[in-house]
Amino acid sequence: MPRNAVIGVDIGTSSSKGVLVGLDGALIRSAVREHRPARPGPGHFEMDASVWWREFTELARELTGPGDTTVVAVGVSGMGPCVLLTDEHDTPLRPAILYGVDTRSVRQIERIEERLGAEEIIRRSGSALSTQAAGPKIAWIAEEEPELYARARRLYMPSSWLVRQLTGAYVLDHHSASQCTPLYDTHACEWYAPWAAEVAPGIELPPLAWSGEAAGTVTAEAARETGLPAGIPVTTGTIDAWAEALSVGAQNTGDLMLMYGTTMFLVHTVPKPLTSPSLWGTVGALPGTRNLAGGMATSGAVTNWLRDLFDGADHTELTRLAAESGPGAGGLLMLPYFSGERTPVMDPHARGVIAGLTLSHTRGDLYRAALEATGFGVRHNVEVIEEAGGDIRRVVAVGGGTQGSLWTQIVSDITGRPQELRTITIGASYGGALLAAQLVGDASVDEWNPVRETVTPRAENTARYDALYALYRRLYPDTADAVHTLAALQER
Repeated sequence: MPRNAVIGVDIGTSSSKGVLVGLDGALIRSAVREHRPARPGPGHFEMDASVWWREFTELARELTGPGDTTVVAVGVSGMGPCVLLTDEHDTPLRPAILYGVDTRSVRQIERIEERLGAEEIIRRSGSALSTQAAGPKIAWIAEEEPELYARARRLYMPSSWLVRQLTGAYVLDHHSASQCTPLYDTHACEWYAPWAAEVAPGIELPPLAWSGEAAGTVTAEAARETGLPAGIPVTTGTIDAWAEALSVGAQNTGDLMLMYGTTMFLVHTVPKPLTSPSLWGTVGALPGTRNLAGGMATSGAVTNWLRDLFDGADHTELTRLAAESGPGAGGLLMLPYFSGERTPVMDPHARGVIAGLTLSHTRGDLYRAALEATGFGVRHNVEVIEEAGGDIRRVVAVGGGTQGSLWTQIVSDITGRPQELRTITIGASYGGALLAAQLVGDASVDEWNPVRETVTPRAENTARYDALYALYRRLYPDTADAVHTLAALQER
């Protein structure tokens, strides 16, 4: 007799991932579809929404193909905040503009701040305006593509687009809405109509629900396309990093989740709303939770770039060479700002810097420098979180970059903080499956996904990294003028 199970699917920057999970948390199967965002201009990152739905249907059919399970609920998540605008018939009008890796909306940020006031935006919305926020991206479309915008009626993100295709519902989770700065009031936990009318005129903003609430049930049409049973519930879903945090139980006050992926994300759970001009203050994925969050624009993206430069050498081999390089990467120091930088630098015109290169440096040195650059960026974010009033008591790591021990060990050595690793570190898709299971029964993350190990910092390396971190902090201000000039040349 087929066993009952749930499906979780996450639409990420580099791939879509799906998992089939038993109601006891056991991973039955997983599947992946790789993709790449389009880059139609400098600082532009886009993706066609048809990719999200096509890959969901492929993943669902692959995961359920053997016929040994009965799927009883679906959980979804995705990268964000993204901006997909549709007309009144829910036909996408253009490819979706992706989250903070897309830096096109700088001028719109300046204009919105002039109209609404930068400090008032932080006070009401929890975050300063940045290229991470959805509001300026909507304004960019309105200003740069006015004929298209005139037909725009609805706003979707990857997770809410999957919900629409599966259930017919138009809904967005509160957390994703709180990253639509300045459209959402984080104190009232609702859309703020005056600013929505100012920044996104004519858009019917979606009704709001919490991530773990049922958005609806799978329609007969969606069942035919996906092979899933009609009538089963679908979660409202959320942004991938928050689903990742749920997958490893990092949602209690004092927890900090580190997501090792194409980008690095940090989510710290706080007891009350905190704000910082260099971080994002958001509501959490679960009712009553609050977060202070940060994100680096690149992390795994840099290691993938290096792999491609090195004729496709695999990550396992490059990690081995990086381990041989040793702490300090043979005297190399990297700024990982290859797509600008989000927190805490908040500079879309920042660029990558590799300092100290000589003819004797190797692939292993460069790869190690990239891993260490992420560690230095994490430390910078952690310091700013604590300066803003955060109280980090536990660090939990998740994501593809936790496979193998070198990267997590480097980050612990640089930050001086232990990192907890759970048994399953797949991340957002598993978190989506957990929320789906909670729709149909009791599912505890500690029972589903117990702690496997704790990575502890090595004192001898931490002392050495302290000196390198001081140089890292100097490198950005010392090179910013030259880098900004180069960025302007690139954009022209």
